Amino acid sequence: MSKDNLLDVLIAQTNLSKKQTDKQQKIVTAAISLFAERGYANTSTSEIAKGAGVAEGTIFRHYGTKDNLLLSVILPFIKDSIPAMAEDVFNEIMSQNILCFEDFLRALLKNRIHFINENREIFQIVVKEILYNEELRKELQPYFIENIVQRITKVINIYKERGELIDIPSNTIQRMFFTFIGGYFVSRFVLLADSSVADEDAEIENIIRIMMDGIRKRSQEM
Repeated sequence: MSKDNLLDVLIAQTNLSKKQTDKQQKIVTAAISLFAERGYANTSTSEIAKGAGVAEGTIFRHYGTKDNLLLSVILPFIKDSIPAMAEDVFNEIMSQNILCFEDFLRALLKNRIHFINENREIFQIVVKEILYNEELRKELQPYFIENIVQRITKVINIYKERGELIDIPSNTIQRMFFTFIGGYFVSRFVLLADSSVADEDAEIENIIRIMMDGIRKRSQEM
């Protein structure tokens, strides 16, 4: 069982929601177990229904689609768990031998790429839902700002004070940070999900170089 796999974590929880009916509890438990065992894409609603001991129509009546079934479990879990998860991630990263902002970037990228690879299908579904569902974006935004944006801004301020980053407003650097890193994750794992990366370490180093130095060739390199 991986501590980074969200489905493993959900399976370990004995009571997912006190608001669920007995049938819903059985459906959710069967779905999570099958998703973890076979993968989300390889699990059908008929298999979930069989595992839960209910009719397939019961799943459609309660959740509508398989995506909605997963979201009904994952999203409340994310909202409940994001403070502790964010705290653990930043503590883990900052406990390493972080000497400069590039080291922080490298550790963060390695950590989050590993996490997304462990939860690729969930990441794809949640991102697609956020992109198209304005109400969901507004619902998750406060959690994102309080637990992730504020921590990244704090790190940016630390390295600005050390003279490593350019003297522009921290919120501008923060927006560029999320635009670049977030855009990379979405393009790699959602929009271009079929593309593969042969050398993960080299990819990370290229990301760091582009983010820190840009893509324009310097005069001395021409």
